[in-house]
Amino acid sequence: MKKNTYILTEGNIKNQLIKLAVPLLIGNIFQQFYNLVDTVIVGKYIGENAFAGLGVAGTVMNLFIFLIGGCCTGVSVILSMFYGKQDMKEYRKESFLAVTFGLLFTFFLSFISIISLPSILKLINTPAEIEIYVSQYLTIIFIGLFVTFLYNLFASQLRSMGNTRFALIFLVISIICNVILDFIFIKYLHFGISGAAWATVISQGISALLCFLYIKKYFSECIFTKLDMIFDSILLKKTLYFASISALHQSSLYIGKILVQGAVNTLGPFGIAAYTATNRIEGIANTFAISGTEAISVFIAQNIGAGNKKRAYEGFKTSLVLMYSLGIVMALFMYFGATPFIKSLLENANEETIKNGVSYLQIISYFYILCFNGSAFVGYFRGTGIMNIPFIGTTLQIIIRVILSYLFINSLELGGVALATGIGWIAISSFHIFFYFKTKNEKFA
Repeated sequence: MKKNTYILTEGNIKNQLIKLAVPLLIGNIFQQFYNLVDTVIVGKYIGENAFAGLGVAGTVMNLFIFLIGGCCTGVSVILSMFYGKQDMKEYRKESFLAVTFGLLFTFFLSFISIISLPSILKLINTPAEIEIYVSQYLTIIFIGLFVTFLYNLFASQLRSMGNTRFALIFLVISIICNVILDFIFIKYLHFGISGAAWATVISQGISALLCFLYIKKYFSECIFTKLDMIFDSILLKKTLYFASISALHQSSLYIGKILVQGAVNTLGPFGIAAYTATNRIEGIANTFAISGTEAISVFIAQNIGAGNKKRAYEGFKTSLVLMYSLGIVMALFMYFGATPFIKSLLENANEETIKNGVSYLQIISYFYILCFNGSAFVGYFRGTGIMNIPFIGTTLQIIIRVILSYLFINSLELGGVALATGIGWIAISSFHIFFYFKTKNEKFA
């Protein structure tokens, strides 16, 4: 194995999971930090309506971004399995299929997203005063979706090899470029919210290029050649299945978030601003859960690929303990920090906006250990190749969350959205535990 990868099929399980997760965690925290900085820059130099518009745009954008990210996540499971058993020929064939069909899918997605944007904004009840900001931002983001795909795919390749450290380095470089470009385009060149969008696309392009050049130089055996450009029908079918199910899983979550955003939008600008702030704060807490999911998935997939099922189970049990501990810490972090966090983000907001933001964070904190429980099981099912369970479970959770959000929001405002989310987490945790025991003895992909 290369010195910049971790041997996940032997050694101390706890240490390996931590070594995998820490760079992912740092990267996700940097990403959330950038999101905070991005919204602050937009709010300070463009205005409150632009701030609210960025929040709505972020919800819509994530549907498409995580659809692409989901495809790459599904591919990374296959790559991790091949890397676990050191079958580099199949690894390269899978890389070729992923690049070819991924780019075709992304160009199609860009076209569909641009022409359907007005209908989407109408569907989620976007207020007229912020619609122009949302539309300008998203049009540019959608044009650059192919860059997002390439970055996600190359980063997934690095993670499949256990190389989360350099995936982090290139992400940090991208974020630094993004912040610098934000200031240049918004503060000095006065591009408005379009400047924030162009900064995002350009910085992702830089990161994608750095990832590719690094893999080509240090892991040339992972780069496909003309000999690997084979349309293996069996592998293609598996690739399409893993990518599509993972994409459906990710997109179903964000379709639900868009629908919840529609409920929040009925409260008006104060509710949207408060919800945007809570999403930024909750996003920081979620970085721990997301990082755990990714680390668990890579660890289990490599061991399943190597035929070491017992070690995969041991890794999952260890990860559950780590995830529950983090869930408790994040719950306390959000409950006791709710008021200062909201006030720091919404410094000039009115009392009603502050009250709604604090209510959301404190109510949802009671359920946060269930969020981490769900994330651990998603990593397990994804790593074993049982891709349909996370998708079905997330869909169930989203249905409950959306319905209850619309039922609760008139009486409880944002607190009702938090309560609806918590009840959805109870449902998905029960679903995951049931199917864990049901599928435990099945033959994995």
